[in-house]
Amino acid sequence: MSQYSGKIVFYEGKCFTGQRLEVFGDCENFQDRGFMNRVNSIRVESGAWVCFDHPDFKGQQYIMEKGEYPDFQRWNAHNDHMGSSKPIKMHGEHYRMELFEGQNFTGQCVELCDDCAFLQSSGFSKNGLNSIKVYGDGAWVMYEEPNYRGRMYVVERGNYCSFMDWQAEDPNIQSICRVVNYF
Repeated sequence: MSQYSGKIVFYEGKCFTGQRLEVFGDCENFQDRGFMNRVNSIRVESGAWVCFDHPDFKGQQYIMEKGEYPDFQRWNAHNDHMGSSKPIKMHGEHYRMELFEGQNFTGQCVELCDDCAFLQSSGFSKNGLNSIKVYGDGAWVMYEEPNYRGRMYVVERGNYCSFMDWQAEDPNIQSICRVVNYF
């Protein structure tokens, strides 16, 4: 597992203007660093990041890969609220996860090693995704809607006994893809 952190720069104004905050690792609360929780543009210089609309790694998640985002609509946000961020510390060539219908790794199980635009097409039931095991050195993004749309959740290696462990409000996950664009 890599501990590479990368660099991300947050800007108060659109098109990379106004006050800026440079981040090289976990940042639990932008206000603790003298930056208000208003972000209108972002430049990811290296790494892949998960950003949250609230402090303490809470709330809506956004995955940010290397590139420029001149306004908040570019990362599919509905407003300019951003309170915390952290690098996705995992990358590599080995992606594998087990998806379980029930909590605590019970019920129907499906294994994934590649992206899946619609879980039901891979044989997973309509009852929701209640627990997962993530193996290997790759991170994944899970989406509430088919074709990688809707609210997203980033998961890295580990066991997630319940959908609440990845901060979801319910077990509705419809598509999953690998995080592959790191540098």
